[in-house]
Amino acid sequence: MTTGCAFCGGEGGSRLWGDARCRVVLADEPFTGFCRVIWNAHVREMTDLDPTDREHLMRVTFAVEAALRARLAPLKVNLASLGNQTPHLHWHVIPRFADDSHFPQPVWGTRQRDDARAHASTGFAAGLAADLAAALGPGR
Repeated sequence: MTTGCAFCGGEGGSRLWGDARCRVVLADEPFTGFCRVIWNAHVREMTDLDPTDREHLMRVTFAVEAALRARLAPLKVNLASLGNQTPHLHWHVIPRFADDSHFPQPVWGTRQRDDARAHASTGFAAGLAADLAAALGPGR
């Protein structure tokens, strides 16, 4: 754990799935289905992980993308690993829609319009968590 790190000191969102190495959270962001896959140990870069751990992290990230595509049918899914503000290894998995507030700009860019999409339903997180458990195992 690193003092002051948001992902060492907190979940980073509402947990949907996790194991001993990483967790998947629904981010507290104003975009439908915006998830993060967060490596549990504090490392900065993908190359800080051994190849087996890298493969595991990407397997989980791709499972999140697949589950979001199946559940929401987005126009596009953005995958991003930035970490400039939070240098703790994590991937953003962001479903994008032609009518979302920022499309076609990045979600961190300039708002283009009001978001025409209703945010995910109350059962969305539970359904997505079940999808991830089916794809990745029960987690913990």
